[in-house]
Amino acid sequence: MPTPIRIVIKNLTLRAELNDSETAQAIASALPIESKANWWGDEIYFSTSVACDPAADARAEFEVGELGYWPPANAFCIFYGPTPISNGGKPKMANRGNPIGWVSDDTEKLHKLNKAATVRVELDQPEEEVSDGDC
Repeated sequence: MPTPIRIVIKNLTLRAELNDSETAQAIASALPIESKANWWGDEIYFSTSVACDPAADARAEFEVGELGYWPPANAFCIFYGPTPISNGGKPKMANRGNPIGWVSDDTEKLHKLNKAATVRVELDQPEEEVSDGDC
């Protein structure tokens, strides 16, 4: 079952989900993660304390809105457009990386961010319902 998360960059919050892969679940176990954001074209990436090898389904090309993990730098990646080595509009990593999830919200908002930012990824737990004591 996917794990709901929130990605917070400055005053922008994006809802996303981590998939059921071993890498994604290792990241979910390490949350919250806070780190300095880096940009590579229309990719935001940042360091994590999670160390995973390339998975069997590792690949270089991703979809806009997809989340990836880049093993050489233990990095969490958010793809919202082409990277410097993309062929066309699809984001492309420098090496193969593990697909770990997707952003549920509109990634277009990421184009408006100031490039100097901190990113925080945390579990997105639903608000508890408030009961008035009635059955």
